[in-house]
Amino acid sequence: MNTGDREPGSADRYASRERILVVDDNPLIVQALYHTFSNDCQVFMATSGESAIEVCRERQPDLVLLDVMMPGLDGYQTCERLKADPATSDIPVIFVTGQSDSAAEVRGLAAGAVDFIVKPFNPVIVRARARAHLTIKRQSDLLRELAYTDALTGVATRRCFDLRLQNEFLRAQRSGTALALMMIDVDRFRQYNERYGYQAGDDCLRLVAAALRTRMRGARDTLARHGGDVFACILPDTSLAAAVSLAREIEERVRALTIPHAGSDVAPVCTVSIGVAATSPAVETLQDLLALADAELYRARMDGHGRVSATDHDRPTLMRGHASPVASAEG
Repeated sequence: MNTGDREPGSADRYASRERILVVDDNPLIVQALYHTFSNDCQVFMATSGESAIEVCRERQPDLVLLDVMMPGLDGYQTCERLKADPATSDIPVIFVTGQSDSAAEVRGLAAGAVDFIVKPFNPVIVRARARAHLTIKRQSDLLRELAYTDALTGVATRRCFDLRLQNEFLRAQRSGTALALMMIDVDRFRQYNERYGYQAGDDCLRLVAAALRTRMRGARDTLARHGGDVFACILPDTSLAAAVSLAREIEERVRALTIPHAGSDVAPVCTVSIGVAATSPAVETLQDLLALADAELYRARMDGHGRVSATDHDRPTLMRGHASPVASAEG
């Protein structure tokens, strides 16, 4: 739960604030920490380790202030679970606890915490130490963003794609929601490079990436350069039918760029082939999802390129084509 209040007209400033999660079953401590940080941070709260883990997965705070003694999961166990999960392992944790002995501090740091503050605390000291770790987190996020951004196209790298897909697949399994995946290949790109040169090829990839990016719907959609002239798109909370509809929009959007491609036997302009897959009872592992998307991309190529291919493995319904409504056939 977010305990901060917005000032009128301050939505953008509020959204850009750093996010702090306070985890404590004592409402007086929660209130004190809220007043310490609420002027310049978004402050969330949780009263148990279990709820703290859920908030961290869903809201991705920039810092967690964590009590040790709580019902259910204690602070040490909570911290260990946060650090063991790739989706939350980078969130710094500061223990704020009444335990003042050195053994408790050693155990907290061993669990993965970055700092240890003893109650009763001085708000000025807490703010200063929290600010130091928020600064380190911001710098780390910037370095990670640079490492996870493809220098040519500005979209995510393959490494970023692999991590995001793993996280979103685990999230979809936990929540029972859908997850779709697209594999997108620029048709006859080798011939494009041979005719127009590699500099023009780089320009083509930038234009295609920019067109794909305009079709992303929110912060959790991830567009990545999977390798060479192949892009991939992770679509959380998206059914197969919705992903196919989006893939058709993407295919048409790339055609509408009218990038000349005289060396293509698909069309006189640059086109893409797209394979689409989504989680279902038939998709038991992340490897299943990747294999299905790859197989559908291969099918789109074999069927003539410049089209979308997706198979509903639960019904089974085949969906193909690029300009007409989704065609369906048994088999």
